[in-house]
Amino acid sequence: MTPVDPMQRHAEAGPGLSDQVDRRYLRRPVGVTQTLRANRRWWDAQAGEYYAEHGAFLGDDELVWGPEGWRESQLRLLGEVSGKRVLEIGAGAAQGSRYLLGRGARVVASDLSGGMLARARAIDAARAGTPAVPLIHCDAALLPFADGSLEVVFSSYGAVPFIADTAQLMRECRRVLRPGGRLVFSTTHPFRWAFPDQPDESGLTVAMSYFDRTPYVELSSGRTDYVEHHRTLGDRVRELVAAGFRLVDVVEPEWPDATTQTWGGWSPLRGRMIPGTAIFVAQRE
Repeated sequence: MTPVDPMQRHAEAGPGLSDQVDRRYLRRPVGVTQTLRANRRWWDAQAGEYYAEHGAFLGDDELVWGPEGWRESQLRLLGEVSGKRVLEIGAGAAQGSRYLLGRGARVVASDLSGGMLARARAIDAARAGTPAVPLIHCDAALLPFADGSLEVVFSSYGAVPFIADTAQLMRECRRVLRPGGRLVFSTTHPFRWAFPDQPDESGLTVAMSYFDRTPYVELSSGRTDYVEHHRTLGDRVRELVAAGFRLVDVVEPEWPDATTQTWGGWSPLRGRMIPGTAIFVAQRE
């Protein structure tokens, strides 16, 4: 699941704004259960609109690592996948899993959102003559797989920013991977949390503390509708190491000349100056 303009309004939730705006877009603590319920509802409701807006960029059978447009066929972060048991978490419409299925992987796509998985089924139904991706509706922090049963777990902007307890997520990924198995995930670069999520020059000025880990929250009629959680680069590394992974690489993809479109706060202007995506590559010890 690639990003949803993750913090397009978070910088607007600071002091001095109207009560109406401040009630809608906030930075405040949110727990595990409230985060899960809000994000499941949000993605269920937005699945069709999200695909209509971003489907052409993502493709139906490509693994795109972020708004910069870099693909797995270019970066090759997963290594050889033919014959391997692979799980995609936060798969959305399962584009990444479909890509790996076409390269011989024994892949399963999972997502918290039934709406996104319905979109995945619709794509498969429209692709006559090609195998459908096996789908599982589940929480990425509580996976229905046996210990050591998988060789690769991956996610493109899925699950990781939408889970309150990412230390538990890393432990769960380690549990289902065999020794030597690989975990690869992309997410909004932590550096971006210090900046307004605007594609023009206004998005190049630090607006808040990078070290403020208070979640970004959207409310509607007092109900939490959407939540994203921030971790620093150091937090991410510590969570991986504590879970039993060896960090292999942290990829900060530069903005390529070929990508000219703006996606929320991701734009050629900003992308050539500050990192927008971080991709973590880790191996289970």
